[in-house]
Amino acid sequence: MTDKPLTILFMPESAYGPTNNCIGIGDVLRRRGHRVVFAAETSWKGKLTALGFEEELVDLEPPAPVDESAADQDPGQFWKDFIRETAPEYRKSTREQLETVVKPIWQALIDGAKYCEPRLKEIIERVRPDVVVEDNVLAFPALVTAGVPFVRIVSCNPLEVTGPGVAPTFSGLPADGTGWAEFRAEYDRTHREMWTAFNEWVVEQGAPPLRDLEFIHEGNANLYVYPEIIDYVADRPLGDSWTRLDSSVRETDEEFTLPDIPGEGSLIYFSLGSLGSADLELMRRVISVLGRTPHRYIVSKGPLHAEIELAPNMWGAEFVPQTKIIPMVDLVITHGGNNTVTETLHFGKPMIVLPIFWDQYDNAQRIDETGLGVRLDTYGFADEELTGAIERLLGDAGLRARLAAAGEEIRGRDGVRAAADVIEKIAAK
Repeated sequence: MTDKPLTILFMPESAYGPTNNCIGIGDVLRRRGHRVVFAAETSWKGKLTALGFEEELVDLEPPAPVDESAADQDPGQFWKDFIRETAPEYRKSTREQLETVVKPIWQALIDGAKYCEPRLKEIIERVRPDVVVEDNVLAFPALVTAGVPFVRIVSCNPLEVTGPGVAPTFSGLPADGTGWAEFRAEYDRTHREMWTAFNEWVVEQGAPPLRDLEFIHEGNANLYVYPEIIDYVADRPLGDSWTRLDSSVRETDEEFTLPDIPGEGSLIYFSLGSLGSADLELMRRVISVLGRTPHRYIVSKGPLHAEIELAPNMWGAEFVPQTKIIPMVDLVITHGGNNTVTETLHFGKPMIVLPIFWDQYDNAQRIDETGLGVRLDTYGFADEELTGAIERLLGDAGLRARLAAAGEEIRGRDGVRAAADVIEKIAAK
């Protein structure tokens, strides 16, 4: 640790996973006496100051007219709306999603980066950070041209760090190489023009050019969040500037008292994330199947919670303190977002993964092929496939023991403090 108080500027993606990751690391740094400032998308207003951080709000698009009588804007609302509008596309293969899901997401992110570039320069000039930390998938030139060390966090998808020995990002393809060349060719076809234009704009802002078909720079230091037990250690070793964190689990969630849930079976946590839970049809389908089992469930209902009716063997809420709940349960059923996957392994639990888009297919495949859980066809699974996977994982004593031991080791490596150490060290150079 450094004796000099630092000013540390975090800019996470507006989604809950990256923001919560930065909250966890930032909380450690704040407690060490540093000034921690978040350049946060405007829907996070007031939510970060409540945790002891400074907020510098950033619009990623022209502000819409505000209804003063409406409830507070919801963080990540853009992506929830996006999920609802594009839900039919998630029934397509990952290769087809390149055109209809992945590319539009990249374009929306690019439009946001261009819009907020002047605002970010103003924030950097006023805050005068000693180090800038970004947890996102896209380059913001102002962050790498600030004249101070730049730290990149990879917490959204392990395959953001590419390599010839690992499957293509967003593909969810098996490790044996099947389909890799065809997927990469389709990614090039659908993304080349957009990436070229973005790279030209990045260079125009004074930032270095991007690596071919990659959308973000490496940092002076780089933090990569993925547990070693499922990492691609042999197939894609990390360079000297990279530090792999087995997990990065925040300690800011409120305490949770388990409610009385009828039933005598195992306790299972079901969450499709703040975005996936906006797919009401899928949520209702899974809840219907789970409601016919003897087990008890805690359900993260998400933004459309008022439209989701739970079965008698369930309790749920719009938001639940996930890091307090996972240690209590026997199994996690998840969409496979990187944040939930790492937190589940941090606490040593098996999982069933129902991927929808982006990183979720890559995580689902990795969990399945390493034997730490089961990947199912999200929109095509038979009822008995889901219930059968539940019983197999709950009944596999050897797997549960292996995961419990792995979780203990992961927790012992203390990812949030390891990340804070890296940020302090690079700022002090």
